[in-house]
Amino acid sequence: MEQESWLSCEKTAVLQGGFLLANQICQPEPLSSLRKEDWDRIGSPIVKAVNEICVHSLRDSKDRLHWRKKILCIVWSKILEVNNKEDIDIRWKEDPLFAVQNSLPDINHIVLFELVKSMSFPTIYVELLLCFQPVERCKELKLLVDHVTSSSTEADVKLLLEVWWELLKGKRGCLDALDRLFTAQCSRSMTSTTEPSPLASKRFKPDPESTSTCMVNILFEGLRKIKEHLTSSELCNFALSNCMDTLYTNYLLSSVADLSIEVQLQNISRIVSLKKRDEVNDGFDLIEVILEARRDLAAALTPAETKPYGMTFIQAMQVTLESICSWEVMGLLKMPSNDPSVTAIRLKDSLGRVLPSLEQPSLAKDLVGNGQTLNNLRVTLKGLLASLSFTVPECSAAEVANISMTILDHHLEGFEGLPGLFASKLSQNVNEAEWIQCLERNVCMFQTKDLLMTLISTLTAKCQSDADVQSCRKLKDIIVDIFSHLSLPDKNATLSELLSISRKGLHGFLPSSVTIGFSEELNMAFNSIIQSGANSNLDAAVSAVARVAFQNPEATLRRCCHMAVVNLGAHTLIAEILLQLSGLASSSGVHNYNLLCRCLQDTVWSKLSSLQEENQFLQFLTEMMKCNITGSMGEKRSFLPPEKALHVFVQPYLLPVSPSSTKLEFCLRLLQCALSQETMSDSAHWIMSCSPFPLLYCLAQLLNECNRSWDQPVEGETPISMESKDLLLSVLHTLGIIVGKEVAHAPDVWSRALSWLYSKLEELDWTMRFYLKDVWGKHFKYEVPSSLLSVCDLPEQEWSSLDLPQYGQGTGLVAFLECCALSDCVHETMLESLSLNLLKPDDLNMFSKGLLVAVCQLLPWCTSREWERLLKVLQELLQSSKLYVPFSLEYVDFLPLLDLRSFAGEMRLSVFLLRVFQLLCSSSCSDWLPPQGWVHTGRLYANAMRGIISSVTEKIPLQSTAASPKSSGAYSQEVLFVMTQLFCHVLHVQVMIPGQPEVLFLCALEILTHYEAVLSAYPDSCTALQGLDTRHFFTTIADNLQCADMKAVLHQKIAQL
Repeated sequence: MEQESWLSCEKTAVLQGGFLLANQICQPEPLSSLRKEDWDRIGSPIVKAVNEICVHSLRDSKDRLHWRKKILCIVWSKILEVNNKEDIDIRWKEDPLFAVQNSLPDINHIVLFELVKSMSFPTIYVELLLCFQPVERCKELKLLVDHVTSSSTEADVKLLLEVWWELLKGKRGCLDALDRLFTAQCSRSMTSTTEPSPLASKRFKPDPESTSTCMVNILFEGLRKIKEHLTSSELCNFALSNCMDTLYTNYLLSSVADLSIEVQLQNISRIVSLKKRDEVNDGFDLIEVILEARRDLAAALTPAETKPYGMTFIQAMQVTLESICSWEVMGLLKMPSNDPSVTAIRLKDSLGRVLPSLEQPSLAKDLVGNGQTLNNLRVTLKGLLASLSFTVPECSAAEVANISMTILDHHLEGFEGLPGLFASKLSQNVNEAEWIQCLERNVCMFQTKDLLMTLISTLTAKCQSDADVQSCRKLKDIIVDIFSHLSLPDKNATLSELLSISRKGLHGFLPSSVTIGFSEELNMAFNSIIQSGANSNLDAAVSAVARVAFQNPEATLRRCCHMAVVNLGAHTLIAEILLQLSGLASSSGVHNYNLLCRCLQDTVWSKLSSLQEENQFLQFLTEMMKCNITGSMGEKRSFLPPEKALHVFVQPYLLPVSPSSTKLEFCLRLLQCALSQETMSDSAHWIMSCSPFPLLYCLAQLLNECNRSWDQPVEGETPISMESKDLLLSVLHTLGIIVGKEVAHAPDVWSRALSWLYSKLEELDWTMRFYLKDVWGKHFKYEVPSSLLSVCDLPEQEWSSLDLPQYGQGTGLVAFLECCALSDCVHETMLESLSLNLLKPDDLNMFSKGLLVAVCQLLPWCTSREWERLLKVLQELLQSSKLYVPFSLEYVDFLPLLDLRSFAGEMRLSVFLLRVFQLLCSSSCSDWLPPQGWVHTGRLYANAMRGIISSVTEKIPLQSTAASPKSSGAYSQEVLFVMTQLFCHVLHVQVMIPGQPEVLFLCALEILTHYEAVLSAYPDSCTALQGLDTRHFFTTIADNLQCADMKAVLHQKIAQL
C-alpha cells in the first residue's frame, strides 16, 4: 500500500489528534508507560477519535471495517517500531507507515489491548495476530492474556473469550492488502530484533510447529486464572463452548467432521434468526452473518492443523473440570428451559460432539492411568448436557429456503451440497415462482450431470402433481438450457444416463402439455444443418443436435437417420455429429435393441427407393460401426456395434425362403461392411458372439440355391441373382477366414460346432465344403466326385472321393472345371495334377471335346469371378497345347498373306468360345435358360471378348514409331485381320443367343472403335480397295441383327472407317 493512502486523509489527522491529546493528559509520564488502571482517564481521546473516524464519518459498513483494521494496524505497527528501535535512516526509506507512525507518540501494548477492548475489535485483533510468525504470535497472545488476567473485569473476560473463539475460527480466506502490509511489518520487526545480536546463532530456536500450537496452553492457563471473574451464565456458556471446541478439534478430531448440508443450513438459518432478533436496531448485513455462521460451523468441525504442545489432553480436561466445578458452586450453570441464547445453543451442540468422542474405546487406551479424570469429565459433561433441557429452536422450511436462495444469489463459498438440495427438497419448501426465478438466476451453479438429473427428477415430480403447466414448461426450458451449457463429456454422460431410463429422454418423464413446441425446435435444428451444408460448423451442429436429443433421443435419431439416407451427401455430416454424441449409443445391457438400429429400421429400412439411398445407408452404417468412440475406461468402441447391425439388418433376411429375399443383395453388402470392421479388443472377434456357424450354414444354403438360379421360380420366391452369388462368395470367403482364425486359436472350444457345420453341409452341393476350407483348416480332407480322380492325379493324404449319382462316367471334366472355378489355389492344383498324355492324339481330341461340353454346362451358372478363373484355365491349357482348337477361316474368302502366330492364343480362344455358344444355342440346349440366363451368359461372353481385344491391341502401339514404320505398318495388318475375325465372332454369337443381348452389340461397337484407331495410327495398313471391301463385309455381317436400331448404329460406325 502506498504511503500517500495513509497520509492524504483527514481521518489520520483525527487519529493523530486523539493520540497527542491522550499523551498530553498522561503527562508528566509518557503514553508509552500507560498502566491498565489509567486507561479510563487517559484513553478517552483515543476512543473518541476512533469513534469519530469509524462511526460518525463513515456510513458504509465495509468502509468502517476497513478503517477499524487500518487503525489497529497503525497502532500495532507503532508498538513494534517502539520496541524494536530500528534505525530511522532505514525506516523512512523502507517502511510505508513511517510518516503516519512518526506523527504518533510512543505507545505500549496496554494502549492496543484497551483500545481493542473498548472498541470491541477482537475479530480484527485476531486477523492481525495471525499475520505474525508462530513464535511471535504466541508471545503477542501471552501479552494479551497476561493483560486481561491482571485486575480482571467482565470486559477483560469477554475479550479473552472472543479472541479465543476467533483463534479457533482461524484465517478468513484470502489475505487483504492490510493483512499483507502488516505481515511485512511483522517480518521487519523480527529481522530487526534478530540481526544485531552476535549471539543470535546460539539462541535456542523452538520448532515453529510446536510453538504455534502453544496457544492452547496459553488460553487454558488464562482461563484458569480468570475463571473466578466470570459473573454470568452467558460468559460461562461461552467459555465452556470454547473449551469443548478446543478439546474436540485439537485432541479428539482427526479429520474434518461431515455435516450434511441440511444440518448446516438449519444451523445457519437459526443463527441468522437469532442475530436478527438481537441486532434489530443495528445495521444487519445478512451476507456477513451467513458467512460468519459458516465460519463458526467450520471452526467446530475442522481439526487443528497441528497437535498442541505444552499442554496434554489430561491437563486441558483438568482445567475444564476445575472451571465447571467453580461455576457450579457459583450457581452460574443454571440453564433456561426456554428461549435459549446463542451461546447456550452452541454449548449444547459442542457437548453433543465431544461426549461421543470421549466414549471411544481407543481414547481410554491412550489415557491409561488417567481413567478417573476422563470418567469424571464424562460424568460432568453428561450432567451439564442433561441440564440443557431446552429445545433447540428450528427454523421453518421457508426460512431455510430463503437463506439458501440468498447463498445461491451471492455465490457464497463453502456450500458445495446446496445446489443439489435446492434442486430437490428445497423446491417443495418455497413459492414455486420464486424457486424457479432463483434457479434461472443461478443456472451456472447447476451445470453438472448429477444436478441436472436431480432437476429432472424434480420436474417429473412437479408434473405428476398439480403443478402449474406454465411453471413446468419454464422449468423444462431452464433444464434444457443448463444441458446446453454442459461440456461435451458431461452432455454425453447425461444422454447415456437418460437413455438408460427412457429412449424418449427428458420427454419420457413429461406430459405432452409440457413438451409442446418440440417438433418446431427439432425442425429448426435440422433445417439449419441442411442449409449450412458443407459449411456447417461441426461444434454448433453437435450442440444443436445434442439439445434436441436431450429432450427426445428417439425422435432426434429418427430425424438423423432420415436425413442421412435421403439428403444427398448428408450421411457424412450426420455420422460426424453422432460420433461426437457417444451418449446416444445405447448400452446393450439396457435394451434388447440398439436405438440407432431401431430408428433406422423404423424410419428408412423399408423405404430405400434408389441406389443412392442404399449407398448412403451403407456408408452411414459403416461409419457408425467403426470403433471411433473412446469409452470411460479408455477402450475403443463403436456407436453401433456390428453385431447389432447384423442381428437387425442381416440375419432375418438370410433364410433361403425369406419373404424379403429381394433385400438379400443389400443385406450381403451390409454384412461385408460389418465384417470389414476392425476388432479393437484382444478377445475373440465380435462375430463369434453372433452364432457364426449357423450363419456360415445359412450363407452356404443360399449359395447352394444359386445352382437353381435359372430354374422356374416357385410362386412367392425370388431367385437369387448372379450379382448376389458374387457377394455371397465374397462374404463367405471373408467370414470363413475370420472364423478359421478363431477356430485355430481355440480348437477345443469350437470342435463340436465345427463338426456340426461339416455334417450339415453334407445336405448341400459338394462344392460348399470347398468354400469353407479356411474354416476347416487341416481338420478335414478335400472331398470331390470320384469321376474327378479319373482326370486328375490327386494325393490321397489330402483328397478323398465321393460317390455322387449326378457325377457318373464322363463327368470328370465337369468336376475338374468346377474345382478350377472355386478358388485360385484349387485352380492351380487342378492344372498341376491334370493327367493327359499329349502323345496320344485321341486322348487329346477327346479331352478337348469333353472340355467344350463341360464349359457349356458350367458357363451359365458362373459368376464373373468364376468365369475369369475358367478363362485363365482355358488360356493356360491352350498355351500348353493340352487344349486343341483348330482355327478355321469361316469369315475369309481368300488366304491372307499374314503371320498370325503372335495372335494364335487369342484367335483360338475366340473360336473355342464361338464353338461353346454354337453348342449352347443349339436345339438340344435351347430350353436350358430363361431370358435372364441368356443375358447373363452374353455378359460373360462379352467380358471374355473384351479381354481378348485388350490382349490384341496391347501388341501394337497406337502411335507409329519412326524406328520401323514399315514393320509396324505390316504388323498392323495382322491386328486388323484379327479384329475383323473377332467382330464376326461377336455378332455371330449375338445372333445365335435368344433375344440378341445388347451387351454384345456394345462389344462389337468397341471392336469397330479399336479398328478405327489402328487405321488412324497406320493409314498405310489398308488400301482404299481393301477398305471398301472391309466396309462391305462388315455391313453384310451386321445385317444379320434383328434390331433395326442396332443395325443402323453399326452401319453408321462402319461407314466412318
